[in-house]
Amino acid sequence: MVRPLRTEFVGDRAGLFRFGMKLSALTVLTLGLYRFWMKTRLRRWYWSAIRPGGHPMEYVGDPLEKLLGFLIAVVFLAFYIGIFNLILMFLSFSFWEGNFVGYAASFIVIIPVLFFAKYRARRYLLARTRWRGIRFGLEPAAWRYSMVAMVLWAITVLSAGALWPLMTFHLEKFRTNRTWFGSAKLSQGGRWYKLIVPATPALVSFWISLGLVAGFGATEDPAFIGGLFLSLPALGVFWVYYRVAAFRYLQSNKMIGDDVAMTATPRFWRIFGIYVWGNVAVGFILGIVASVVFFVLVVILLILGFSEDLSDAPVYLAFPLGLLGYFAVFVFWDVLTQVFVRMPLLAHYAESIGITDPMALSALSQRDRDAFLDAGGFAEALDVGAAI
Repeated sequence: MVRPLRTEFVGDRAGLFRFGMKLSALTVLTLGLYRFWMKTRLRRWYWSAIRPGGHPMEYVGDPLEKLLGFLIAVVFLAFYIGIFNLILMFLSFSFWEGNFVGYAASFIVIIPVLFFAKYRARRYLLARTRWRGIRFGLEPAAWRYSMVAMVLWAITVLSAGALWPLMTFHLEKFRTNRTWFGSAKLSQGGRWYKLIVPATPALVSFWISLGLVAGFGATEDPAFIGGLFLSLPALGVFWVYYRVAAFRYLQSNKMIGDDVAMTATPRFWRIFGIYVWGNVAVGFILGIVASVVFFVLVVILLILGFSEDLSDAPVYLAFPLGLLGYFAVFVFWDVLTQVFVRMPLLAHYAESIGITDPMALSALSQRDRDAFLDAGGFAEALDVGAAI
């Protein structure tokens, strides 16, 4: 019997911290322009740390592609949003004598573009990812995905969240059934109703929270606010539980071609512990960093002669020092979140994934390279692709 192929993660916190600090500092110094190079280099670091069967993943994205794609997306969105906003505002003032309807409609108009951007960003990410020299790929279907996502979201909202498992399953199935690894097409098996049981605690907590908010709005009784202090943390815990259970079920029902199956065994308490203790560590260290930065700024002002009242410091001096302090804290926050939350989460999920019958992968052939005009630029412009 062939042993399942397991995944290793070989990244370390110290290396990521040094690397992340360097990239974040360059991003700040270039006023954000280096962001595209930072994201590319971070992805290469993460991809090389994930090693299914001992073979590292490869990310071959080009930061110039991302920069040009971002600029193209910004120009398109400026026309798209501008024209629609102009039309909607005209109709709003003409028929409703106010701008509220126009603003609400403007938000709805941008929703399809958000889903479009997420699908395009995923397609670019897969097209620039390789394992054992074989490329991944995703079929072009961004606008269709956007329409399907909007319908599923509408169904979920109308059901007060009860059909969230239906949306989770079918959106993942849409993406998976259009994903390729070389010449092999991936497929998503399973049934959506299998996600109802793990989703139930989160849904019940959500409905209780909604009821408490409605109760407070109707009676202004502070007891309802007290109830929220119990229901909202419970919602957070059960939401993480659902996310882990959904990942486990969906990954374990994926196939690569006709012969290769996947398995996933992420542990809820491990994931929950990373969220809790990772964010506690980030908050604690960030508090120390913020205190040190504030102390240094005060010392600088005192040395410059503002010993009696620091509020008397001139704007031309206080503003750049305050801005410097803000960016220092922001840089540390982003890097610490990478080190204590994102990397451990990615490591645990990666190490939980296995591939059965890996010998069948040797029969796969290479797929053509996908060319991209926007390179995930829409996701960058709308800030829906900010995560690694």
